[in-house]
Amino acid sequence: MPALAAYHRHLDYSYATGFYPAMECLLHQPERVRRVLLSSDAEGTEAAGRLIELADRLGKRIEIADRVLEKVSGKENCHAAVVFAKQEQTLNPARAHVVLHHPSDSGNLGTIIRSALGFGMEDLALITPCVDVYDPKTVRASMGSLFQMRVQMFDSMEAYTAAFPEHALYLFMLRQSRPMLEVLQAPLKTPFSLVFGNEGSGLPDTFCTLGSAVRIESNDRVDSLNLSVAAAIGCYAFMQKAYAGGQAEGM
Repeated sequence: MPALAAYHRHLDYSYATGFYPAMECLLHQPERVRRVLLSSDAEGTEAAGRLIELADRLGKRIEIADRVLEKVSGKENCHAAVVFAKQEQTLNPARAHVVLHHPSDSGNLGTIIRSALGFGMEDLALITPCVDVYDPKTVRASMGSLFQMRVQMFDSMEAYTAAFPEHALYLFMLRQSRPMLEVLQAPLKTPFSLVFGNEGSGLPDTFCTLGSAVRIESNDRVDSLNLSVAAAIGCYAFMQKAYAGGQAEGM
């Protein structure tokens, strides 16, 4: 088997580190798993036993690889990982989408993936340049939820809207925006996309013409919400509205 390298975005593979993310990859996208890595310290543990049992059932190679795990995780107490192939995906045109414009933080991206999946959204568009969705830090922050999401990259917002012209855009921004709860009083336009901007700069002001500009109102004791918090609130509120209105069928 070829030697494994520390992660770099130009590699055609990445790592899901930790028992839970590794299990999620094996359970939901086993065809992408190339190797299963375990630390010698984990041998004989219940978690390792479950991982080995599943890997054996799927015919996946299992290796004791202490040095590789330390190299790819950046810490000494990483006990398991899977090596998985990167894969280009296409979003479902009939489903609701989360669109992130130039996100820059792995932790935020992973948390948004996990929250979106938990609230019923399985399609994520990333407008580049952006943080690497396959960075092991992102995969770990998603707790393996990445392996139940469809993720597609776009060079620009224009490229995304050209690919999905039927999607109504709800853009989370301040310029010409209305409170989210007010927007949700009206029937949802479907299919829809929830669009969020960069952690520091937000969405460009010019985006307010692309759809319905929405803001999450808060009191004056904070100046803004963290991107992952705002995205979680938006996904929850809009999907609850879709379910209540019977519009989440097939979404």
